[in-house]
Amino acid sequence: MALDKPYLDIPGTTIFDADQSRKGYWLNQFCMSLMKAANRERYLADRRAYLDEWPMSEEQKRAVLDADLNRCIALGGNIYFLAKIGATHGKSFQQMAGSMTGMTEQEYRDMMIAGGRSIAGNRHLGEDGSAQPQHQPQGHGSGRLL
Repeated sequence: MALDKPYLDIPGTTIFDADQSRKGYWLNQFCMSLMKAANRERYLADRRAYLDEWPMSEEQKRAVLDADLNRCIALGGNIYFLAKIGATHGKSFQQMAGSMTGMTEQEYRDMMIAGGRSIAGNRHLGEDGSAQPQHQPQGHGSGRLL
């Protein structure tokens, strides 16, 4: 029996729950492997060959190769594990977050220093009428890191 998940209607948000964890298990294990210098070297030397050692879906491998962090999250990736990919490529978490929102690193930094994003449009669908589908902000970032 499926669990009731009232949080699934938060616009633009993927909640990392048990289902996402199962979906992304091998993707996240791959990311954790990058904590070892020898594995980072092997990955950077031949990214595809290293990814093919992991029983991830082809779609997950493609998202990693494309450095599409938003897609990785949709496919079960956890941002804290995915940060290992960014670090392997010399990217900060701030650069990663900026890439996921369509902002430059400086724009993302400035937005966060100014207090972050507005809550408008980021509540449960139907809450205060501000998060109805016709009011959703357009143009989330590409999520591409590289």
